[in-house]
Amino acid sequence: MLAWLRRLTARGSSTPTDARSPWQQIAHSRRIALSLLIFVPALFATYIFAEGLGPNTNAWMSWLQLGLFGLLSAWILAGFWTGLIGFVTLVRGGDPAGLSGADVQGRPIDPSARTAIVMPICNEHVATVFAGLRSTCESLAATGALELFDFFILSDTNDADLRAAEAAAWNELVEATGGRGRIFYRWRPLRTRRKAGNVADFCRRWGRNYRYMVVLDADSVMSGDCLTSLVRLMEAHPDAGIIQTAPKAVGSDTLHGRVQQFAARVTGTLFSVGMQYWQLGESHYWGHNAIIRVQPFMQHCALARLPGRGALSGEVMSHDFIEAALMRRAGYHVWLVPDLGGSYEQVPPNLLEELQRDRRWCLGNLQNFRLFLEPGLHPVHRAMLGAGALAYLAAPLWLTFTLLSTLGATLSATPLTLATLRNPAMLVLLVTMAALLVVPKILAIVLLFLRNEQQQYGGGLRLVASALLEFAMSTLYAPIRMVFHTRYVIAIMLGRHGGWRSPPREASGTAWSEALRRHGVHAVLAIGWLLAVVSADVGRAWWLSPLLAGLLLAAPLSVFASRAAVGRGLREHGFLLIPEELWAPAVLRHVRHHLQHPSRPASFARAVLEPGINFLLRAASGRSGASWGMKAARAHDRVHAALGAGLPQAERLRVLNDPYALALLYRLSTAGATNPPVTLAAVG
Repeated sequence: MLAWLRRLTARGSSTPTDARSPWQQIAHSRRIALSLLIFVPALFATYIFAEGLGPNTNAWMSWLQLGLFGLLSAWILAGFWTGLIGFVTLVRGGDPAGLSGADVQGRPIDPSARTAIVMPICNEHVATVFAGLRSTCESLAATGALELFDFFILSDTNDADLRAAEAAAWNELVEATGGRGRIFYRWRPLRTRRKAGNVADFCRRWGRNYRYMVVLDADSVMSGDCLTSLVRLMEAHPDAGIIQTAPKAVGSDTLHGRVQQFAARVTGTLFSVGMQYWQLGESHYWGHNAIIRVQPFMQHCALARLPGRGALSGEVMSHDFIEAALMRRAGYHVWLVPDLGGSYEQVPPNLLEELQRDRRWCLGNLQNFRLFLEPGLHPVHRAMLGAGALAYLAAPLWLTFTLLSTLGATLSATPLTLATLRNPAMLVLLVTMAALLVVPKILAIVLLFLRNEQQQYGGGLRLVASALLEFAMSTLYAPIRMVFHTRYVIAIMLGRHGGWRSPPREASGTAWSEALRRHGVHAVLAIGWLLAVVSADVGRAWWLSPLLAGLLLAAPLSVFASRAAVGRGLREHGFLLIPEELWAPAVLRHVRHHLQHPSRPASFARAVLEPGINFLLRAASGRSGASWGMKAARAHDRVHAALGAGLPQAERLRVLNDPYALALLYRLSTAGATNPPVTLAAVG
């Protein structure tokens, strides 16, 4: 691993001094306090739990339960203190030790501070991608700073129809915004290392031309004010390597998406501010909606393959945490700025798509944990790597703890009632641990009332009702996620990771057949669990009811929550609202407008038959193609195959990237006299 890490970081020019600054001294004190606040109560809680275990519990089972309880209680306490300090910080008006966009408002930007806005895409919904990008470009133009920015759409799409649609949408975007020479589109014939490889390819080709780059996801939208504030913050802090915004979730129609959107906006704000309080300049990087100093990123953040075999080796999947750790190791700071508005993203539209995304994140976080002990990394980033892995390892730990607790209680001869708890402190402990999970949600609602912002969420009563609905659905979702995450961890440990595909960005419903196929086994598990407990003591089933209810209702809940009609109905009645739905900023209004007036989508057939798109793709390929020799012979074979039985997907992509083949196919398809015309069905 040491050899791998040496290859990971290139030798380069000097980096900023790493002498301890005032904020670092503050951060050191805060982190010591956080450690004490987590581990001292966790040890005390574990002691109380040990005292409360029943007399009939097996010795090895007791020790395993104690170890799991101690670890999981520390995990709960970490979340509680992060949310609580976020609440306190917001009540006090902010953290003077942190970065804030308000500190640089009105600061002039150096004309030499060129910034590239980079959007890697792969098989995405074209209309959504380009509506967001166009709105971002228009918002940036409204600030008067557009000349300092260039846009790069970096495509790894392997579908010929989508590839043609991307090129056509790019051309329309350029024409609509006057962005010729400023908005660029590149398609990679060789897709290596996914998004990280695409960004690395950009850095090799064009990185030296820019001081900064802002990385976007396919569903990202950023306002011009947000982008210019990021550049100003970078200019004001030359020792900053990455500055991450806290993107707000918007644009969801399904019930599931709206619940997650509401939770991220209300409770997620506390956690973002709390994370900034503890992390300061050793913060997260989430891979998008962030600005990066290009030169040190190119020098110090190149990623090699992880050695070995199996799911935890090979290409680094969740590259963002590693890139942040390497940037900090090089002497540059990584900041989270949660008060910077104008940064937006979307959430998965249904539960199954969210769980599919979690499978990718689970793989990436477990893979990243291999670097926990590598030399040179900052302790905070080591802790992040550990926390990232524990976020998914917690699921099998919780499941194991719950099963052991059930087994121990079932083996006990004493019926389970409040009066028969061996130690009254045990009841206080259980109630306290449950409260620690709920308190941040309550504080988030209290904060909105203290700041008189409840009207932005539909009013006080609707805000409270929405919070209760979100809490109920989160409670039902918790065991479903626990079981799925446990399956993912086990599969990854066995060497299977299940692929890494892009999630859908638009609303999509879950079919009953799919829900029953994915959730049916969980209902069977819950029924078997319930029967085993009831056979020993009916009273014990009530203690497991929240867990078993989620598993039993998983399939209907997954279907019901995926319906856009349900989510829209709640929005019309004022529930699960967020401020952007009552008053949308211009950048989001423009996105909605562009989506309501989409252009006719291009396709492989249109790329062949329509001269404008055909010429565009020939010009965009960046090479002349070969009209003789072996390459020309292969191009002729592809063309004649397209005129006959048709082409497979990979061959279509080769045609779209070969100007000679495109020109020949267009010429033959329109010749008519000597060749039959090509129909849409023949090539599409």
